[in-house]
Amino acid sequence: MMNKKINRVAVLGSGIMGSRIACHFANIGVEVLLLDIAAKEGDKNSIVNTALQTAVKTNPSPVYSKKVLTNIATGNFEDDMSKIAAYDWIIEVVVENLDIKKKVFEQVEQYRKPGTLVTSNTSGIPIHLMAEGRTDDFKANFCGTHFFNPPRYLRLLEIIPTPHTRPELVDFLMHYGDKFLGKTTVLCKDTPAFIANRVGVYSIMALLHLVEKMDLTVEEVDKFTGPALGRPKSATFRTTDVVGLDTMIKVAKGLYDNCPDDKAHELFKLPGYVEKMEANKWLGDKTGQGFYKKTKSAEGKTEILALDLKTMEYRPQEKVKSATLELTKPIEQVRDRMKVFAAGKDKAAELFRASFFGLFEYVSDRIPEISDELYRIDDAMRAGFGWELGPFEVWDAVGVAEAIEGMKKYGHEAAAWVHEMLAAGNTSFYRIEDGVRKYYDIPTKSYKAVPGTEAFIILDNLRASKVLWKNSGASIIDLGDGIINVEFHSKMNTIGGDTLQAINKAIDMAEKDYKGLVIGNDGANFSAGANVGMIFMMAVEQEWEELNMAIRLFQNTSMRIRYSSIPVVVAPHNLTLGGGCEFSLHADHVQLNAETYMGLVEFGVGVIPGGGGTKEFALRASDEYKDDQIVQNVLKDRFLTIGMAKVSTSAVEAFELGYLQKGKYAISMNRSRLIADAKAKAIELADAGYTQPVRRKDIKVLGKQGLGIVYAGANTMYSGHYISEHDKKISEKLGWVMCGGDLSSPTEVTEQYLLDLEREVFLSLCGERKTLERIQSIVTKGKPLRN
Repeated sequence: MMNKKINRVAVLGSGIMGSRIACHFANIGVEVLLLDIAAKEGDKNSIVNTALQTAVKTNPSPVYSKKVLTNIATGNFEDDMSKIAAYDWIIEVVVENLDIKKKVFEQVEQYRKPGTLVTSNTSGIPIHLMAEGRTDDFKANFCGTHFFNPPRYLRLLEIIPTPHTRPELVDFLMHYGDKFLGKTTVLCKDTPAFIANRVGVYSIMALLHLVEKMDLTVEEVDKFTGPALGRPKSATFRTTDVVGLDTMIKVAKGLYDNCPDDKAHELFKLPGYVEKMEANKWLGDKTGQGFYKKTKSAEGKTEILALDLKTMEYRPQEKVKSATLELTKPIEQVRDRMKVFAAGKDKAAELFRASFFGLFEYVSDRIPEISDELYRIDDAMRAGFGWELGPFEVWDAVGVAEAIEGMKKYGHEAAAWVHEMLAAGNTSFYRIEDGVRKYYDIPTKSYKAVPGTEAFIILDNLRASKVLWKNSGASIIDLGDGIINVEFHSKMNTIGGDTLQAINKAIDMAEKDYKGLVIGNDGANFSAGANVGMIFMMAVEQEWEELNMAIRLFQNTSMRIRYSSIPVVVAPHNLTLGGGCEFSLHADHVQLNAETYMGLVEFGVGVIPGGGGTKEFALRASDEYKDDQIVQNVLKDRFLTIGMAKVSTSAVEAFELGYLQKGKYAISMNRSRLIADAKAKAIELADAGYTQPVRRKDIKVLGKQGLGIVYAGANTMYSGHYISEHDKKISEKLGWVMCGGDLSSPTEVTEQYLLDLEREVFLSLCGERKTLERIQSIVTKGKPLRN
């Protein structure tokens, strides 16, 4: 692979995509130059500066922290294009017009140094057309890099070379996108809409036509094509509203015009109701209404209305029921739900068969047109459209042969290569051999390992042969090289007695026979925290001794993570709340994904962190006290992080909030690399001669000196009606623990002293009616209650 370093990136075009691509490069510490056309009046940089400011204000934010914005400089094409000579990678993100793009590249050629990488973020213009008329060096270093919006959050990066692109440059981009930008990089052919939009827009257009044919409502479609199928919560129509109906129409029209020989050509024609929506400018969120419309009721309540596709009028949403969806509810694994959908008898199942049987035909026909390998299509759909399973993975889950029989009944036929695969005795598109996932390679008629995944550890692939121990809430898996892993697999990966048992068992095993331990999983979230339902039951039944023992076990487990004789690396991602955060606070090292939303949120359910989190924040405050500073300010910052239940919006912000400590964490940009990176760190710590830490007895707490500030602050907030009376009570109890009780003067105490106070306060709050009401609201409605 070529030895190329990317330190500086120039982004040409500051629209929705350009500004956000610039932000994502700034996120990873790259110096960025963002350019756009010069304003005709006033400040020549006003267009680019306004675009960047608009991007930064969007929610969710395109930046990990506002601090990264210092990595971005702005300018205009007239005055600053010459600066690109000093940049390692130039990315064009101007308007989707071939003539305009060619003019920009003409300017780029004047200033770029030979060998500089130049790419286009086009979503549909053929890449080879943009390179026409350019020098040989430009052509050799030019290709397409199609980011999906929003670039920070959607993991797909399509790499589209031309016949002139250097192969080593393609390899470099595939690797750089994966390791440094955190992307699933997919190599595409230079065909209309590349891979993800070709398949994704086919899938949406087929669905839009089925809606008419099957007489389905907007609500039904979104219910049937959402999380139960392993799709985003926004499903089909809500997603279209967010992305913009015009965007989808543009790609569909492009495919209709540019793919005359596509068997599904007529499906890319817009149904009548979509044409009406386009004419009415009902394009989604950007125009205030699309398939849904947000309104205010007479009482001033926000109401979201749904579009009636027959009358083209908005009406209140209707409840959707489905026997098939009910049957899938207890099934945790998405792939295991597919057979239930395929065999169901209601509308949801009928839509599944009608849409997926068509999709199976479509994707099998697209090989080798858009890709030579089937896994690239699945990768593109998972990373670009948020599908948990790609089309070939769904086909495997239904059963390849069974699906082919079903397809015939719906007038669909699989490509010849699929029949040849089955005839040769190969019954699936993927198989796992010795913990390695392999795909069916059509030219060689054999199974090959998916390239580029050598650096990944996918727990799913190890489950068949490497599980050492398991219970209902967690498994202990051998990762090899002396490292074992605890994987949670409860709902939302909540932490209950079985999870705590698994962690303690794993530490016992590791201390006896292994080098180190990783706590990580491949679930949607690392952990949503403790199982509050269990706490609620014990508190309602007033089983105080059992609850005391449960909290003590939680605390002891956190302390074992900190004080075992082997290194423990915690590998969080996405939601890492409550107990999940507390485990991270006690780890020897935290190897976390860039998209980690970490926080101690117990205050919201009427308690304080009770698994060692409150103790740990008191300990960290103590380590930050300096003789020449007002120590109460340090205490106040730590106190407010818990008291306001602050959750980080990124791994970077988790450090800024004090959940991570300097030198004790590292960020994995690509989620797929997380477990492997954590394992490597555990080996590194073990090989460096890991020594069991000594329990702390020198934690400085402020006693009454700190309590005065806490009580005064809580009282002021209560008097100003910012917090309720119960919030005030929790605040005072939190302060009591963090200050070490009402000691007459600042005193050094042990960790156990603080843990005992923490547990005592947690139990006392569980006896409060208002706390129980808060817990009940979370358990029964999934919503926090402020009382």
